[in-house]
Amino acid sequence: MLIWFLPVFLTFLMLGLPVFFCLLAAPGILLWLSGQERELTLLYRNLYNGMDSFPLMAIPFFMLAGELMNRGGITERLVEFSQALMGHLRGGLAHVNVLSSMLFAGLSGSAVADTSALGSMLIPAMEKQGYTRRFAAAITAASSVIGPIIPPSGIMIIYAYVMGESVAALFLAGIVPGVLVGVGLMLVTKVMADRYDFPVATRKSTWKERGQASLKAFFPLMTPVIIMGGILLGIFTPTEAAAIAVAYALIIGLFVLRTLKFRDLPDVLSRAAMTSAVVLLLVGAAMAFKTVVSLSHAPEIMAEFILGLSENPLTLLFLINLLLFAVGMFLDAGPAIIILGPILGPIFTSLGVDPIHFAIIMSVNLTVGLATPPMGLVLFVASSVSGERVETISKAILPFLAVEVFVIGLITYIPAVSMFIPRITGFA
Repeated sequence: MLIWFLPVFLTFLMLGLPVFFCLLAAPGILLWLSGQERELTLLYRNLYNGMDSFPLMAIPFFMLAGELMNRGGITERLVEFSQALMGHLRGGLAHVNVLSSMLFAGLSGSAVADTSALGSMLIPAMEKQGYTRRFAAAITAASSVIGPIIPPSGIMIIYAYVMGESVAALFLAGIVPGVLVGVGLMLVTKVMADRYDFPVATRKSTWKERGQASLKAFFPLMTPVIIMGGILLGIFTPTEAAAIAVAYALIIGLFVLRTLKFRDLPDVLSRAAMTSAVVLLLVGAAMAFKTVVSLSHAPEIMAEFILGLSENPLTLLFLINLLLFAVGMFLDAGPAIIILGPILGPIFTSLGVDPIHFAIIMSVNLTVGLATPPMGLVLFVASSVSGERVETISKAILPFLAVEVFVIGLITYIPAVSMFIPRITGFA
C-alpha cells in the first residue's frame, strides 16, 4: 500500500498544500492506513536528522553571504561592471542582465535571489529604454537559473549530502554548463536584438572606464575565487568556505566599501534566516519522505520499470531528461533531488554513467524547471518584481528555454562538457 505515496503526494500538491506538508502528510497517512503507526516516529525523527548535518550548514551561510552582498550594494557594482563591458552592444541591457546573472551566481547560488535582486534593478531600466516589460521579465527569469549551476550552488550541496558525492567535484562540474547557458542566452538575445532593433544601452566605454568599473567590482568578484580556491587547495571544507564568504562579505561591506551599515544587519540576518529555514525544513521533510520511499521498495520497482524500457543508456537518459523536466515544472529542485536522486542515481551509475555526470544532468535539468511554465518558481518571482502576468512571461521566455534545453542535451550526451574541469583537477 505504501507504493501509493507518490499519487497521494501529487494530489496534495495539486490541491495547493505547501510542499513541506505534502512531504509529511502523504507518507504519514499511508503509514497510518497500513497499520504501521510505529513507523510514524521515523517521520519526525528523520525530519530533525535530515537537517542536523554539518555539510548542510553551508546553505544558510551562503544565503547570508548573498544577502550581505546584495544589501551592501554589490549588485549595483556587478551591473556597472557588466554594462562597461557589454552596454554598447545592440540589446545591451539584455546582455548586461545575463552577464550580471553569471557574476551574481558566484555570490549567491540562488535563482530566486538573482531574479529578485537583479530584476528589481534591471527590469525598470530595460522598460525605460524601450524593451517590453514581458521581455525584460523573461530574460531576467531565464538568466537567473544560472545561479544554482555556477558555484556555489545550494542544490549541489543538497545532492552531495544525499548521495555522498564530493561538493567540490559538483561545483567544478557546474562551471562549464553555467557558462554555456549564459553564452547561449546572449546569442539568442543578439539574434532578437538584430531582428527587433533593440536599443543600445550606453556608448562604448573607454578602457579607463572599464578599468574603473573593474576596480569597483574587484572585491565582489574575488568571492568565488576565495571560495573555490580554498576548497580546491584543501584549506577549508565547503561549509567553512561558506562561513568565510560571510566574514568576507561583512568586512567588504562594512569596512572596505562602507556600503553596509550596522543598522542593516538585523534585517539582513532576519531575511537570511527565513530563507534558510524554508530550505532546511524542505530538506528535513524530504529526508523523512525518502525513508518511506525506501520502505515501499519504490526504488527497486522504479529501477525494474526503467531498465525494462530499454537497455540503451542514451535512450534512458533522454527519457529521464523528459521526466526531470516535467518534475521541475511542479516541484522545487531541492526536494526533487532528495526524492529522486536515491532512486535514479544508482540506476544510471550501474549503467556506466559517472555519478558526477548524472548529478549535473539532474541538477541543471531541475534548475531549468524553475523557469519553466506553468509552475516555475522564478516565473512567479519575476511576475512579482515586474508586475507582469505569469502567462505573458511564460510566452516570452520560450526562446530562452529552448537554448537551455539544448545545453541540457549537450551536457547529457557529451560528458566532457561537465566532466572536463573535475577530471583535470583530479576530482573525477
